Amino acid sequence: MLLRENPDLFKASQEARGSSVDLVDEVLAADSARRSAITAFEDARADQKSFSSQIAKAPKDEKPALIAAGKEKSAKVKALQAESEEATFAFDKLASKLPNLIVEGIPSGGEENFVTLKTVGEPRDFSSDGFEPADHLEIGETLKAIDTARGTKVAGSRFHYLTGFGAKLEMALLNLARDVAEEAGFIPTITPTLVKPEVMRGTGFLGEHADEVYRLEADDLFLVGTSEVPLAGLHMDEIIDLSDGPLRYAGISSCYRREAGSYGKDTRGIIRVHQFQKVEMFAYVEIENAEAEHERMLSLQEKMLGLCELPYRVIDTAAGDLGDSAARKFDCEAWVPTQGTYRELTSTSNCTTFQARRLQVRERYDGATRPVATLNGTMANTRWLVPILENHQQADGSVTVPAALRPYLGGMTAQGPEGPRY
Repeated sequence: MLLRENPDLFKASQEARGSSVDLVDEVLAADSARRSAITAFEDARADQKSFSSQIAKAPKDEKPALIAAGKEKSAKVKALQAESEEATFAFDKLASKLPNLIVEGIPSGGEENFVTLKTVGEPRDFSSDGFEPADHLEIGETLKAIDTARGTKVAGSRFHYLTGFGAKLEMALLNLARDVAEEAGFIPTITPTLVKPEVMRGTGFLGEHADEVYRLEADDLFLVGTSEVPLAGLHMDEIIDLSDGPLRYAGISSCYRREAGSYGKDTRGIIRVHQFQKVEMFAYVEIENAEAEHERMLSLQEKMLGLCELPYRVIDTAAGDLGDSAARKFDCEAWVPTQGTYRELTSTSNCTTFQARRLQVRERYDGATRPVATLNGTMANTRWLVPILENHQQADGSVTVPAALRPYLGGMTAQGPEGPRY
């Protein structure tokens, strides 16, 4: 176990994340107690079996005493078994709190400590076009594309309707994302949006951010916030074959997030909502190929941003802003004109073997089995409508449709208050 062999590596990772360094020692202590308890139980059980064979061979007059002694040994075995199970439970509970080991060299610190890797495209100068840009909600309401008022009436805050052009634009975006992903070898997959606790836990979503997950207590199921979760569970408890290359899937699903802790943030429009649609890349790869797959996913995300004609930047996320399962994460952030800043549209995470170990997804390797690496990355989601509407708005209130999306909209070139243009 790497943790036993190099605890300082995990302590450095915890420190970079801004998480408890003491947790490493606590997990190691629990591991030691677990192994000692298991050894004591197995030794006692072996002794009991050996003693039982002696009873069968013993003279008749000696058997009553031996049987009595055997009962004592049996009781001891049961007690030690209970202790080993309790120690194993305690270890598993502590170990589940330990986040993934980060990739060496990523930025330390919190959300604000990211490193910008590249910036592509120039933010549009609306003053040279002679008008002040409207925000995405104003545009959406003018074009009868977004209705947050009725979404709130029906479902509460942070819900919305997409109607007419809004609905068609989202479907066009998701279909483009699906096609780009499929061309790159990702199998289109419509996933369940409800999963069992062991799947949600195995992917690392019941850690520090468990309060962001919707739970259906009556059924003991969870609503997923990303199809990463059911795709990670797709090959749970399986030995998979990666001899022909990675297994890649493009998950298509509705996603649900409670957005706990975001009270008062991004309440206007559809930037931070409870329900959205998404196309998500997910890959099972050999450990040695994980970093190359990570770069490949990032390149596909950048391709999508280019097709949607959006200015963007790529950031290397700081360790303290990673989820529990991610060892490294790149975000692509698009320019939002009315906010005068870049906002996250995609993330892609290298989870190394963290999820696969928990979900028991393995491959055959060197005469044995070993965990595989898992990676995930956004291809498109509802939030993309925000920069698309804002960056492509025109002075007459219309929105130009990026060329790559036009085939998915019947050749539509723009949408104006009066209707579509071709």
